[in-house]
Amino acid sequence: MSTFDFNKVPSQKGRIAVVTGSNIGLGYETALALAKKDAKVILACRNLEKANNAIEKIKIQAPKADLEAIQIDLSKLNSVDDFAENYLKRFDQLDLLINNAGVMMPPFTLTDDGFELQLAANHLGHFKLTGLLLDTIEKTSNSRIISLSSNAHKSGKINFDDLQSKNNYSALAAYSQSKLACLMYAYEMQRRLKRANYQTISTAAHPGVSMTNLVQHVPLWMKIVFAPFIPFVTHSPAEGAKPTLYAALGNDVNGGDYFGPTGFNEMKGKAGKILSKPHSHDEDVAKKLWEVSEDLTRTKYLS
Repeated sequence: MSTFDFNKVPSQKGRIAVVTGSNIGLGYETALALAKKDAKVILACRNLEKANNAIEKIKIQAPKADLEAIQIDLSKLNSVDDFAENYLKRFDQLDLLINNAGVMMPPFTLTDDGFELQLAANHLGHFKLTGLLLDTIEKTSNSRIISLSSNAHKSGKINFDDLQSKNNYSALAAYSQSKLACLMYAYEMQRRLKRANYQTISTAAHPGVSMTNLVQHVPLWMKIVFAPFIPFVTHSPAEGAKPTLYAALGNDVNGGDYFGPTGFNEMKGKAGKILSKPHSHDEDVAKKLWEVSEDLTRTKYLS
């Protein structure tokens, strides 16, 4: 089984990483780790004040860190357009795009674009962002795109008949659908990158179970019931970020690889290469999801 030792990763000086949702939780730990390895890190966050506060915190541990915050709200297509325009005006390379940001189990919400919030922020926003930045990513040698999934993909289903969950909203089912979408997108993107003879690779990762800000919408009764078990089935956000870092920096990474904790039920443990559920590899569903995502985001690429 392949494992990952972050301490052995060489300096990433001269490389640029964009980490969405990096002001807190797993994204923050990912940005911190990359900064410690000398990469220039763009904190792509909805709230610029919180992003700049995160930068100040990172600089306490990595005083020479090269960090910058650029605003993006992944639930709003116009904001994704603005971020991409801003980035491409200033940078002509992108080594690592880490599609980390997300929301988990909020009350039913439709975005300004008419999308269910979890599908929008977790999948559709990242779909559009990647498409807008792909030319720059491709011309950057040894570049990677990392999509964040979840153990929740195991129970997920892409419901094309009610993709926005308007008819029957379950917060958990919608979350599981969005995280399955992230994973199927990563696999389908790798297939399309390979067909196009691109050098960029697409990988995916999940953090296991980590108590981050994502749990803010989890029902109180669930938190109370599971509280006694939390120390046994969770690990810190820093450990939860290790699979993402493996996907981004590991020297034995191939396109289409999936990374996560290797402990019991992939809830915690050392980061390693893992297998996702068979339905995540359904190429017909993935192709349809890609085409629907192109239509919804008005962004066409690798077609």
